Amino acid sequence: MGREAPSMAPMAIPSDRTLIFTYGTLKRGFSNHKLLQSLMQSNHATFVGPAATSSPIPLVCGPYRVPFLLNLSSCRSDEIYPVSGELYSVSPLGLARLDELEGVSKGHYERFPLKVRVIKGEGNGEEGMETEREVEAQGYFGHRSYAMEMWKRNGEKGLREYTKEVATGYVRRMDRPQGLTFLDHIRYFVESKG
Repeated sequence: MGREAPSMAPMAIPSDRTLIFTYGTLKRGFSNHKLLQSLMQSNHATFVGPAATSSPIPLVCGPYRVPFLLNLSSCRSDEIYPVSGELYSVSPLGLARLDELEGVSKGHYERFPLKVRVIKGEGNGEEGMETEREVEAQGYFGHRSYAMEMWKRNGEKGLREYTKEVATGYVRRMDRPQGLTFLDHIRYFVESKG
């Protein structure tokens, strides 16, 4: 039997909440998940469930094994895949805290809408996920000012998922060389050859 198509029925989430797709260090088991844990403890975030992008999107690693989704509709490659991650429902305060972590106001990442499939599984989100559904969420993408260079620096090859193995060599923000901005680190990374 073939697999059923995802239901297009909307998820019931409070009107003041935003669905956020996480794919990297905000996921459970990774270094920045402590922010989401704190938001969940204060009722500013809820874990909805495992999810994946509905269409292929370039996922690459940058300096210090930091992951980046890239908003590059012009990319043509056989090595771009739907990206696996997690979906959270966050309050306005939660969204502001995530934007701050991702450096949205500093040009580090940009937050854009994207369609994701919520995968039937262990989520405790609103209305309990009985079936796989496609929903619109927000995701953090590498800023357009460096996205194409980041794609080229990664050999125009995307990842399916940011896993522990992929993250090997990840360096936490506090352990990175000081005196340089995040954008400086990115610039040096994309300009390097190795």
